[in-house]
Amino acid sequence: MSPARRALIAITSAHAPLYPEGKETGLFITEALHPFEVFRKAGFEVDLVSETGTYQPDWLSQQKDWLNDKDRAVWEDHSSEFRSKLDNLLKPSDIDPEKYGLFFASAGHASLIDYPDAKGLQAIASKIFTSGGIVSAVCHGGAIFPGVIDPSTNKSIIDSRRVTGFTTRGEEEENVLDTIKSWNRPTIEASAASCGATYVSPPGPWDAFTITDGRVVTGANPASAHVTAEAAVTAFDKL
Repeated sequence: MSPARRALIAITSAHAPLYPEGKETGLFITEALHPFEVFRKAGFEVDLVSETGTYQPDWLSQQKDWLNDKDRAVWEDHSSEFRSKLDNLLKPSDIDPEKYGLFFASAGHASLIDYPDAKGLQAIASKIFTSGGIVSAVCHGGAIFPGVIDPSTNKSIIDSRRVTGFTTRGEEEENVLDTIKSWNRPTIEASAASCGATYVSPPGPWDAFTITDGRVVTGANPASAHVTAEAAVTAFDKL
């Protein structure tokens, strides 16, 4: 029996100062919005969940360079399906993993803070994977993988797989590497290595780039959210 055509998008609950003047990171809006739209267009039911049922938007992701007029209209419309579900986020205790065939970890730098310890989200992703579904992540969403365990190996589901995610070079270009270190969190490259995965860098830190390795689909950065979601749908349709 094939997994249900239903997708669950994970949202970071964390927020912390990252940008000039103490502006905070949180959910990078398009990294959830673009996959949401891809999945809905592909005929999936889509739900949004965070570890605590709360979220805060990333400051940078609301700026014009990162949120175009079309996306902003959806984001600012509290009656839109996407914003309505964000405004009424689910918690892991609300979720039955058996009802989903695809898990997608959206991101924002804040994901580095809560995803490594997000036991509820990790358990859901593990169960979806174990049941034969797709597990996907974009940008810093890969911070969730150390705790997403394949019970048949007792290792991360990305062990011995090829994955991508936000580059350490990109952290350096944004001048945020020291802040990440102050959070006592590894970069995505370091996190992937700790799981036994092979990290594959995109051509450039901001280029759209995605990798599919079996039932694990990863993307590199905000520009990759759309193509990563499309690749996740392609992988799902091959199940």
